[in-house]
Amino acid sequence: MFTRNLYSIARYTRGLATHATSIGRVPAVLHLKSGESFVGRSFGAETSTYGETVFSTSITSYTESMTDPSYRGQILVFTTPLIGNYGVPLNKTPIDGQDVGVYLESEGIQCSAIVVADVAERFSHHRAVESIASWCKRYNVPGITGVDTRAITRLLRDQGTTLGRLAVGEDAHAALPKDDEYWDPAQENLVEQISTKQPYVLNPTGDIKIAVIDFGAKANILRSLVRRDAAVTVLPWNFDFNTVRDQYDGLFLTNGPGDPRHCMEAALHLRRTLQEWSKPVFGICMGHQVIGMAAGLDAYRMTFGNRGHNQPVLALASSGSIKAGRVYVTSQNHQYALKLQDPFPAGWEPFFINCNDSSVEGIKSTADSGKKVWGVQFHPESAGGPLDTIEMFTDFLTECRAHKMEFGLNPQEVMGETNVEPALAFTAAARRVAVAA
Repeated sequence: MFTRNLYSIARYTRGLATHATSIGRVPAVLHLKSGESFVGRSFGAETSTYGETVFSTSITSYTESMTDPSYRGQILVFTTPLIGNYGVPLNKTPIDGQDVGVYLESEGIQCSAIVVADVAERFSHHRAVESIASWCKRYNVPGITGVDTRAITRLLRDQGTTLGRLAVGEDAHAALPKDDEYWDPAQENLVEQISTKQPYVLNPTGDIKIAVIDFGAKANILRSLVRRDAAVTVLPWNFDFNTVRDQYDGLFLTNGPGDPRHCMEAALHLRRTLQEWSKPVFGICMGHQVIGMAAGLDAYRMTFGNRGHNQPVLALASSGSIKAGRVYVTSQNHQYALKLQDPFPAGWEPFFINCNDSSVEGIKSTADSGKKVWGVQFHPESAGGPLDTIEMFTDFLTECRAHKMEFGLNPQEVMGETNVEPALAFTAAARRVAVAA
């Protein structure tokens, strides 16, 4: 009797879940350029789209993944069977100098489409305000459900990331796309599309001034700096930092989508900075690749990349909170990596290596180089993922503060609105440009 009552309570609780918009019977087909097709049902926007088909092994945080600017132009396949069960939260925070204006990683959905085995028609979470289906429809992003995502993932692992088309409605009955009809987002400078167009400032009263080069920054990167009381100026991806570098205590380079070779202009600017500047520099994901290219390393396209919250990396050197010989579990989202070469460029050394595929996961300046530069391929700030390396933000800002003290500067000097150039002053309009899809 007791067991029966427990079952009744659980069934009643599930019945309280909010009804999502019912998934209709509109047909949808995922076509891969390699020739395979997967038939399912449409949800979200009833529109067809092209993109680069990739998979993520993340078990949770589909909302953070879908709003990550690094997924721009990609058809995102979730390996987790059920997606959408906790709905979508209200993606707004107060617009002021202390936050980035969004709860997730950017204002809107960044991926071109999503592919799931079973999309949840009901959702239940105290923060949820809508279903994943209505959210996708609102941002004109199509989805397909009822397909074998295991088979799709195995294909992508075996043959590599593949261009694809999600055909919806009448398009689902059309002939297969020709090879030259597939759109390859890697041919475009996606960073230029997503980077902020105007500089803006967060937390202007912070005790150290950090310049952030925006290649498509996740909001949680900016939060991680602001919460550690840094005054943050966010600059466009191709901004020549050398023109204002004397105003700052440190330089940060963010993540971003696409081929890093489109960012060679930024790498050349950074090379000059690294030659003439002794203050700390930290880069994540695309920022790490740009640091590597500035140092003289080559970037290459991986077979299927690393995307998920479960990537183990081995620390090859100690620095701050990172201890050599320890394995850290990390969150990642990248298709490109830096080549491991021997010898490494003078003044540089490998920092982390991936335990699964031996790809370079981090580089750093050597102790005898006189520099304080770190780059990591993974995301220490991961929202929804492991936080094994979150203290790297503290390490970076600690070095910035120590450098400022070493040169006799007032550690409490702040970046008030009167102390920044008018073009860099924070405005709500600039913020909206920065976080917009």
